[in-house]
Amino acid sequence: MIAEKPATSSLGSAFSRRSVLGGIGAGTFLAAMPATAFAKGNAVSFPGLTKIINEYVADKKVAGMMAMIGFGQEQPQVISAGTLKLGGDRLVGTETLWRMYSQTKPITGMATMMLVEDGLISLDQPLSDIFPEFADMQVLVDPEGAIDNVEPAKAPITIRQLQTHTAGLGYTIISKGPIQKAYLAAGLTPGRVSRSPIPGIDPGAPTPDIMTFVKRLSELPLVYQPGTQWSYSLSHDVLSAVIEKVSGKPLDQFLHERMFGPLGMNNIFYNVPADRAIDLADNYAPFAGALIPIDPGATSIFLDKPAFAFGSTGLVGTAGDYDKFLQMLLGFGTVGGIQVMKPDTVKLGMSNLLPKTANTQGTWVANHGFGAGGRSGLGTEVSPAGTFGWGGAAGTSAFVDTVRGLRAGGYTQYIPSNSYPFQSDFPKYVYADLTGNAQAGAGNTSP
Repeated sequence: MIAEKPATSSLGSAFSRRSVLGGIGAGTFLAAMPATAFAKGNAVSFPGLTKIINEYVADKKVAGMMAMIGFGQEQPQVISAGTLKLGGDRLVGTETLWRMYSQTKPITGMATMMLVEDGLISLDQPLSDIFPEFADMQVLVDPEGAIDNVEPAKAPITIRQLQTHTAGLGYTIISKGPIQKAYLAAGLTPGRVSRSPIPGIDPGAPTPDIMTFVKRLSELPLVYQPGTQWSYSLSHDVLSAVIEKVSGKPLDQFLHERMFGPLGMNNIFYNVPADRAIDLADNYAPFAGALIPIDPGATSIFLDKPAFAFGSTGLVGTAGDYDKFLQMLLGFGTVGGIQVMKPDTVKLGMSNLLPKTANTQGTWVANHGFGAGGRSGLGTEVSPAGTFGWGGAAGTSAFVDTVRGLRAGGYTQYIPSNSYPFQSDFPKYVYADLTGNAQAGAGNTSP
């Protein structure tokens, strides 16, 4: 029996833009990782994690689920169960395509770091150097208040702030009140869920091309003063525009030339090819003991070309391709002798880039650091050194631990991501097996 039991009785009242998409990038729970060493290598088994994955599928909480875990530069181990859709006959495997959603952000973050490495931009450079329309921004006096009750920005938006969600920008999945409505009306909604309307979600106006997107965003007030507050935002879509303006290439082309191509990431897409629809897992919404299909792979909205290469939520790919990205992070820019970034650049991107003036209390990253699109460890008990990772709206989770030489990704497809604890507890499951405490790590998979 599925443990998920929304308090409301109708599908429409149970869903909202915040509940469905609010889990985008809620991230992996990288707390309480052991400081002690553990066994590494392909001889390691993961009985607790395997049990959890099998139980999720057997209980029909999900159609399919996979984990991919690697040590150092070794080939990853794969744990999988289930099918691409409920009642289907195609088993989850290494060719399965998963909606990564906000696991896109660390990739965009590292692409931005490539421009830093090239000397084309710097972390503390004002965004207005690249897009002058952001030079004299206004800021809401009340983040949820009237859109015309504003004050001048006290500092410029910087690249660092865009990397760390401290630029003061909003997000329709987070913001409330008039500013959310203004974002929706302007089409500042760079995320796709379904071809069909979802009850309780205002889709807003169509998302425009990237340069129109940036122009419309610059005409609206900020939600917070730049550099003062961590607030999940569409900043990595702005970085998509930065990359295009500075490099002269759209983000998808830039990534193909600088990262995906060299690393052999040939199964990751912004626009899933028609002949790969057969490999795309269905996406579901758990509701009242059942799984409601909201984006079947065969007719997925990801088969359509997006308005632009969304830097925040756009990628769909195999677990193996994302593992190559994690392997690159763990190799500090190099995989199999192929270097795509310098070690110091990768280390900087995975470090705590938060402005010292930014408040994180009460947020998803309280007591943690934040780097180039992902949560980073501060070297404390609750935020271990060397950890970097983030998750996605459809329940996916991925992280690296550079101190212990570990990379891990967990994949499934359900929205919202907090319907079950798989995403938030995935690192705990992995570490429990590695430290011989699988029973404690397994726990209860009910929300």
